Amino acid sequence: MRIGIFSGDGTVADLVETARRVEADGFDSFWLPQIFGTDALSAHTLIGHLVPRIELGTAVVPTYPRHPGVLAGQALTASAASGGRLTLGIGLSHKLVIENMFGYSYDKPVRHLREYLSALLPMLAGEGSDVDGETLSSHLAPAVPGAVTPVPVVIAALGPKMLRLAAERAAGTVTWMTGPRTLADHTVPTITREADAAGTGPMRVVAALPVAVTADETGTRERAGRMFEVYGMLPSYRAMLDREGVAGPADVAFVGSEAQVAASIESMRDAGVTDFVAVPFQAPGAEADATWSVLRSFR
Repeated sequence: MRIGIFSGDGTVADLVETARRVEADGFDSFWLPQIFGTDALSAHTLIGHLVPRIELGTAVVPTYPRHPGVLAGQALTASAASGGRLTLGIGLSHKLVIENMFGYSYDKPVRHLREYLSALLPMLAGEGSDVDGETLSSHLAPAVPGAVTPVPVVIAALGPKMLRLAAERAAGTVTWMTGPRTLADHTVPTITREADAAGTGPMRVVAALPVAVTADETGTRERAGRMFEVYGMLPSYRAMLDREGVAGPADVAFVGSEAQVAASIESMRDAGVTDFVAVPFQAPGAEADATWSVLRSFR
């Protein structure tokens, strides 16, 4: 199982320095979110130019606000800057975000993503797209000198329909707020079964969760509950938390002693996860250093 670090904190310069530390300490990958702040692919273009070896990933870029031609151009540029080290994580986001904040329709999201992939994937392979769908059209052929193609894509797939689409069209899935029991009993067997049926080969399962080594497990879980509270209210994550049998995001965070956190990370390997991506959430200090040390022990 590969180990990555997820971070979205600070300025672009801060992200470059974090990526340098992640690479220097021997981790396999460095992932950035795409929410409402720093543009992840722009940051990865710079990081890829300055930090020479580590895999770079997005978790995840929402599809609705970016035409597939625009996203393809950005991803190919990051690929060119990094020498082909980008893995493009994409997802639907949430109805609340897409309809209430961006003003787009969230009707039939799986259909939207299927059409989006039909346009996006050929462009990420260095070819042209020729799609006239119900949700989008694309007749483009972005040309980015130096891009390494194809750029691999992983999909934020949680439910069965999305996991089937990921197995049929992508390199795998990337999850958030999905615990080890759900990964073992639902995510991994579902995407594996669908990939076997489609003949698409082994799937990558990239799973991200908050991590903290601490002597104050109760207090740290309470803080995790406050920091990640919103994810317990979004329907897709709520469904995964319910499937896991927990009350909220704090309950799937890996929190406790060094031994407890190490055992929790090991449970991801046992679940069939190919890449565990840690989200350290403590302020700098001795416990944050201990968290980093445990994560490094898995590299």
